[in-house]
Amino acid sequence: MTDPVSRTILLLDIERYSDRDDVEQAYLRRMLYDVTDRTLESAGIDETRRLRADRGDSVMELIDANAPVTAVLRALLTEVPAQLRTVNRMASRSAQIRLRGVLATGYVAVDRHDGWVGSDLNHACRLLDARLLRAALRERPDDFALCVSDALYAGVVRHDHPGIPAADFHRVTVDSKNGPLTAWLHGPVPAGEKDHGGTGEAPGGSGDRPAPGAPAAQAGPREDGPAPGGAGGAPAPGPVVNFNGGSVAFGGSFVGRDQHGVSGGRVTGDVIMGGGSGPAERGEPA
Repeated sequence: MTDPVSRTILLLDIERYSDRDDVEQAYLRRMLYDVTDRTLESAGIDETRRLRADRGDSVMELIDANAPVTAVLRALLTEVPAQLRTVNRMASRSAQIRLRGVLATGYVAVDRHDGWVGSDLNHACRLLDARLLRAALRERPDDFALCVSDALYAGVVRHDHPGIPAADFHRVTVDSKNGPLTAWLHGPVPAGEKDHGGTGEAPGGSGDRPAPGAPAAQAGPREDGPAPGGAGGAPAPGPVVNFNGGSVAFGGSFVGRDQHGVSGGRVTGDVIMGGGSGPAERGEPA
């Protein structure tokens, strides 16, 4: 294994990659590489100043520590969104590409199998997989969400260099296998996530936006009355009986005229079934 060397670490990951078919995945990977190359070239980082590792739905770049981090940050904040808008404008719905990104600094060594080793790299990967960063991308109309490490914020971002407004970055804390990690999210913090976060997928899914082309969940009213089980686990209302299109609910809904203990008591007076309960419907003068 080589001695650890100081590097700038860039990670980019495709949202909802595994929901696509093989043809779409191949296209998305090609777009990911194109966006990454053009962004780094705009920052003056050619292939001789970086190492790349392929992770399927993501790409990892180790950038020479002598390359200006400010140039990389400016490119991420301007070039990546512009590149994604250009790509998505011409792509079909199923080929839309949205990215999560992490920029960090730290020491990384390369082993004899060309694998990368380093706790700073591990921490950057934890940030990339954080639920908070997934939620940030899901809630934004833009196609890119970026997070930077605490060390990079302290060394670069907080100094408010031209093109890198420190006020646009917000402190967040992300839970991880290695304990809480402090990071700085560019743009709004997702609702309910301020100064805390999580890792991995949210229950019931990856936490990303629905896959392109996926049907939205139906949430219309039930035609057969309330669903079993009330809110908060309360017992469901009594049975609903339909007569000629009208509804009389014993155990929680309306009946006509006098009403005493509808949940099991007695009902007196007229019960109008199949129509309204106003005076006109009962044949009474208004």
